[in-house]
Amino acid sequence: MTPFSLLTTCPQCATANRIPAAHLSHRGRCGKCKATLPALSKALPVDAAAFAEIIHSSPVPILVDFWAAWCGPCQMAAPELELLAKEMSGQALVLKVDTEAEPALAAQFRIQSIPNFHVFHHGKLVHQQAGLAPRAVMRSWLTLKES
Repeated sequence: MTPFSLLTTCPQCATANRIPAAHLSHRGRCGKCKATLPALSKALPVDAAAFAEIIHSSPVPILVDFWAAWCGPCQMAAPELELLAKEMSGQALVLKVDTEAEPALAAQFRIQSIPNFHVFHHGKLVHQQAGLAPRAVMRSWLTLKES
């Protein structure tokens, strides 16, 4: 299996750069022009393999949104999650798991209603909640400490 990496375009020279899972929350440097690459600042859709690698390698907390395209509340949460990902860039990550495309992953976490939010830190589940929540509440989840 190939390790996960995100392709990001350098804002200076437009060169594609691969960012490994463990470095998604870091600012990097373009391999061609050496310009600074920003940390991930958007909600990232993931499959089961990418999910596992990112959860286990990230040094920052991760909010995972389990959602589906047909879910009205999920659609309402999406813009708030994008804003949260931008606000928390470098401090936390936001992942999106489509429960229709990844039913085994949804089953693994016993997702019975959506949207369903899980927060992981250092590979461990530290919080979960079903249903919509305001962005300020979601932000507070990302500052929870491991038990």
